[in-house]
Amino acid sequence: MSRHVAVLMGGWSSERDVSLRSGEACATALEGEGFRVTRVDVARNIATVLEALKPDVAFNALHGPAGEDGTIQGVLEVLQIPYTHSGVLASALAMHKDRAKAIMAAANIPVAQGRVVSRAEAAKGHVLPPPYVLKPIAEGSSFGVFIVKADQALPPAELSAADWPYGEFLLAERFVAGRELTCAVMGDRPLDVIEITAADGGWYDYHAKYSKGGSIHVLPAKLKPNIYHIVQQLSLRAHQALGCRGVSRTDFRFDDTPGGSGELVVLEVNTQPGMTETSLVPEMAGYAGFSFGGLVRWMVNDASCDR
Repeated sequence: MSRHVAVLMGGWSSERDVSLRSGEACATALEGEGFRVTRVDVARNIATVLEALKPDVAFNALHGPAGEDGTIQGVLEVLQIPYTHSGVLASALAMHKDRAKAIMAAANIPVAQGRVVSRAEAAKGHVLPPPYVLKPIAEGSSFGVFIVKADQALPPAELSAADWPYGEFLLAERFVAGRELTCAVMGDRPLDVIEITAADGGWYDYHAKYSKGGSIHVLPAKLKPNIYHIVQQLSLRAHQALGCRGVSRTDFRFDDTPGGSGELVVLEVNTQPGMTETSLVPEMAGYAGFSFGGLVRWMVNDASCDR
């Protein structure tokens, strides 16, 4: 009898729409691999729903708070339902960018210099010498992220909005010029490196990430072999330092601009990377010889509790 997989998607974070797309793509692929699949749009009664369903495995296709921060992982541990991706602690650490940076820095993984600031402080005046980046400490998909340019006299006006939805604390980081790189880890194996550029010449924001044609992916990234290898090894070290499981994806900046610093820094580790038709992990897995169906099958077979 085929194994029953509950694909968890949707939820209530700002990344709900992306999660629904990830979940539907994964559910369709799992059906193609012969699994019995139930699509679950996650709401606050998820424990009751899962107790009634009694799936063999939960495939976590949630993104953002509740799905990516250890919360749903804790529910699955209590219910003893094997699940994909990282466990409670690694998910919570990676979701909180300031905590993840502290762990990575302690493991001698290069990170961008910065500090946590309140939204009120960031809205009042520059919290770092421009250029710098402001990002919510626990959001994904570039929601609430601002690049404050060198010639910008004031911080972004949006920070003062009464309906600001991304929390009261932000991570302010020194802006690192250069190239955007990313590398996934699958189990204990780093995959190949992608360089990402926004098709419109801007930065890699929500539109560039999730619109067809919004970004250009160069795979394998055109890097010197030693730099390429360092990116792969840092991805694996970051994955291991945070205690990640299954699939993760680590994002980098590499400043090889003329007269630039030459530095390579880790920006963050994604424990629930996107799995849509424009997503990076399926592309990297494909380059390594895994079909999309083969990738999700591997993830289901890798699922467990006590992750």
